Amino acid sequence: MKSLYQALWNSADILRSKMDANEYKSYLLGLVFYKYLSDKMLLHVTNLLEEPTEDLNIAQKLYEEAYADEEVKDDLLAELQYDFSYTLEPKLTFTALVNNIHKGKFQLEDLAQGFRNIEQSSEIFENMFEDVDLYSKKLGATPQKQNASISDVMKELAVLDVAGHQGDMLGDAYEYLIGQFASDSGKKAGEFYTPQPVSTLMTKIVLQGKENVKGFSVYDPTMGSGSLLLNAKKYSNEPGTIMYFGQELNTSTYNLARMNMILHGVDIANQHLHNADTLDQDWPTDEPTNFDGVLMNPPYSAHWSAERGFLDDPRFSMYGVLAPKSKADFAFLLHGYYHLKDTGVMAIVLPHGVLFRGAAEGKIRQILLENGAIDTVIGLPANIFFNTSIPTTVIILKKNRPTKDVLFIDASKEFEKGKNQNLLTDAHIDKILDTYIKRQDVEKYAHVASFEEVVENDYNLNIPRYVDMFEEEEPIDIVSLGKDLVDLNKEIKQAENAFLAMLDELEVNDETKDLIEATKAVFR
Repeated sequence: MKSLYQALWNSADILRSKMDANEYKSYLLGLVFYKYLSDKMLLHVTNLLEEPTEDLNIAQKLYEEAYADEEVKDDLLAELQYDFSYTLEPKLTFTALVNNIHKGKFQLEDLAQGFRNIEQSSEIFENMFEDVDLYSKKLGATPQKQNASISDVMKELAVLDVAGHQGDMLGDAYEYLIGQFASDSGKKAGEFYTPQPVSTLMTKIVLQGKENVKGFSVYDPTMGSGSLLLNAKKYSNEPGTIMYFGQELNTSTYNLARMNMILHGVDIANQHLHNADTLDQDWPTDEPTNFDGVLMNPPYSAHWSAERGFLDDPRFSMYGVLAPKSKADFAFLLHGYYHLKDTGVMAIVLPHGVLFRGAAEGKIRQILLENGAIDTVIGLPANIFFNTSIPTTVIILKKNRPTKDVLFIDASKEFEKGKNQNLLTDAHIDKILDTYIKRQDVEKYAHVASFEEVVENDYNLNIPRYVDMFEEEEPIDIVSLGKDLVDLNKEIKQAENAFLAMLDELEVNDETKDLIEATKAVFR
């Protein structure tokens, strides 16, 4: 599997010198996805023709022969459309296009036509490849150079077996690529990727005790590439029954999430993804509207309209105030919480400011605490996200809790130093999870604060108010220090005497006499 990861990443070298990672990711991920769809269809053709093979060139030849046979063609295409919701004519498969590259006959328009055929075959694939601009000047100044750039990437990908892997294996390789692009993109990556260790922690908390639930529904209204949603597959014992609901504002990132779902083998019927502004346009509004798990890593302190009309919006109306225009953090939190089932669990990553800022945010926080909504506050280390170096917090929310206490976990020191970022290891995640489950005080790490304690702190949830990380300095031994000073003075005096003795032994003449006397005067 490592070789697949590395080979996929190496294929990016061709584009790396031409554009930044935030741009070339669309080309590479789009071409990997096209190859996956093409290869999967070709191999299925051989099964339908009852001549199964794993050799793509043999499969290509069989498909061409069947396609040329008018008696076979229509039934074959109908079955492919039914099984996959898309078809590609033989001359547009990835295999056929690569064969044309080797013959010097490849035209970019053929690949563009293949993209269009898939997009037009079903609304599932609508506009899926719109970010892959095959005629961009960044690929080359002339059509010939653009053709050559895409050809080189396709030749690199051609040798990889992307259809032979099971959904999660290929999906995880795709996730690896997305993670690598996020690392290369730096601050631009926040919009589409949550680092896996943070995703793992949040998902395990949300699924805690519900691993065997069939039809578990999970919702991410700021889903990015879908990596946070897809983690649910890894920690559920009923992964094939999970229902995924996600919304994303950025169309490019939305398309990435759709590809990611398919490459992870998620059944089309289990995917419910939407491309719109989560705050301005509530979704979903048709059943189901509430979910077993809500996972969110929204853009931090984003701007939003905060128009007064939102005070009548059921997501925000009970709080009487709106999140500030310049800080939409609580608007995202309240949106997610509104869509949480009474028996559900929500985990959201936000900057620490939401824990202590006043005014409207203070009022919203107070109402949430009075309702027992805030279950746990986890302080994460600084510099673990691609888009910010600031420390962040994961807030766990629930409905209908019997108590209003809050568990505080200070995991800010729990990390391993990485090359560019700090890393949460499996051991760190297990420690946080174990503390969350046991819900007990741990010295200098965790504290269960009663509601009365929170009220005494004016509903301020700043973690240091509840978890004392102060390390007392060792008391100074005055007697020992005094003895050390006496001994040190003795050593200095001995060194001075030795130095003066050396001066007495020096030969004195008219040039050195004044200098020697002046030096001795310093020590008198």
